[in-house]
Amino acid sequence: MSKSLPSRAENYSEWYNELVKRADLAENSAVRGCMIIKPYGYSIWEKMQRALDDMFKETGHVNAYFPLLIPKSFLSKEASHVEGFAKECAVVTHYRLKNDPNGHGVIVDPEAKLEEELIIRPTSETVIWSTYKNWVQSYRDLPILMNQWANVMRWEMRTRLFLRTAEFLWQEGHTAHATKEEAVEETEQMLNIYAEFAESYMAMPVIKGRKTANERFAGAEDTYCIEAMMQDGKALQAGTSHFLGQNFAKAFDVKFLNKANQQEYVWGTSWGVSTRLMGALIMAHSDDQGLVLPPKLAPIQVVIVPIYKGEEQLGNIKAKIDPLVANLKKRGISVKFDSSDNQSPGFKFAEYELKGVPVRLAMGNRDIENGTIELARRDTRVKTSLPFEGIEQVIVDTLDDIQQNIYQKALAFRADNTFEVNTWDEFLVKIEEGGFLSAHWDGSPETEEKIKELTKATIRCIPLDSPEEAGKCILTGNPSKQRVIFARAY
Repeated sequence: MSKSLPSRAENYSEWYNELVKRADLAENSAVRGCMIIKPYGYSIWEKMQRALDDMFKETGHVNAYFPLLIPKSFLSKEASHVEGFAKECAVVTHYRLKNDPNGHGVIVDPEAKLEEELIIRPTSETVIWSTYKNWVQSYRDLPILMNQWANVMRWEMRTRLFLRTAEFLWQEGHTAHATKEEAVEETEQMLNIYAEFAESYMAMPVIKGRKTANERFAGAEDTYCIEAMMQDGKALQAGTSHFLGQNFAKAFDVKFLNKANQQEYVWGTSWGVSTRLMGALIMAHSDDQGLVLPPKLAPIQVVIVPIYKGEEQLGNIKAKIDPLVANLKKRGISVKFDSSDNQSPGFKFAEYELKGVPVRLAMGNRDIENGTIELARRDTRVKTSLPFEGIEQVIVDTLDDIQQNIYQKALAFRADNTFEVNTWDEFLVKIEEGGFLSAHWDGSPETEEKIKELTKATIRCIPLDSPEEAGKCILTGNPSKQRVIFARAY
């Protein structure tokens, strides 16, 4: 077995980077800032995809696919949108290479310059709204409830596997509506779907809120978000849902004939989550021994390791285990019986612990004699010898319990690291300790920027369930109507 992971307490950043690599989730690619998602990591992403896709379709959304390349002129049609993404755009200028006459490999053929440069999509609002113009004539063509699973590129200088890479995978929903009320309702509905997924599948508690004007998506009138707390006390934005108003409809002239036979601009939304959720999953739950995965997203939910000497003992164990494996699979549980003989049981135990397999079973010759089997839980690391009779239901119940326990542990951690702060001095002390700070802010973008400049803390959100409460801004002392959540963030 390879050397142990760095501890979270000593170096959280190094612990994360090492865990991603050693658990076989991803690695850096030959292209700076891009990643290779390895099969084990991709299988977690597939489970996320499958669950989210079902939730989208349950609410009437359909999948489509739009081009990777966007004409540069499209991006400039919505002023705040281009301003928000201009620094991150990768641009295609030529379409052909040729041999270098000086013998230095290949060079760009200067004669093969594109008439119009193309942007590798940082997001797809522009190309999709240019398409909606052709699809929408009447109120009968609305709503359009569209989603796409795709890759996007945002040229990042400082990258980190899953959390911030130049290319990443995501889904982006783009909907068009006849009324403002419908579009706002859609924006809120998708936020709730993201929150439900985060809590029910990822076992990760989130705060639902609105972004401030400074933190809004470029081109949106309102941005809703879910914010999660990682184990180092930092915030991670886990999903966003944007009310676009009529901004993109006006930019691309998307009008429809309403029921009163009048021309009107369409109302829009967009919403997305990305492979950043993989980073959130790792940092919300894992420990110094490796990944801790919620059973609903674990590629292998149950692993069974036989402890044997010789083929006869293995055959006896297999005869007991095979029906159990078949029955667990019938219940939709992913299970692996690892009878490989190239590694010791101890090595396998450590490896499956590193990979976050929720339930590990071990059976040896003595267990067969005693009618028992050993069950180890990944979340608590507790091992118990149990009767083999009835073990199937015990496993099912244990998986449910692990899912709940992981969530409750994360919820308790967030509660223990969320603080009400009322003075600037208190804020300065607490922000160094990490966690969410619930504090008053005077509503001014200038104050928000100043706090960020002084402390590196941002307003993560204005919580949707935050009650009105008269107070004074922690920095300026100006009046404030409600508290917001400040934190340092990924």
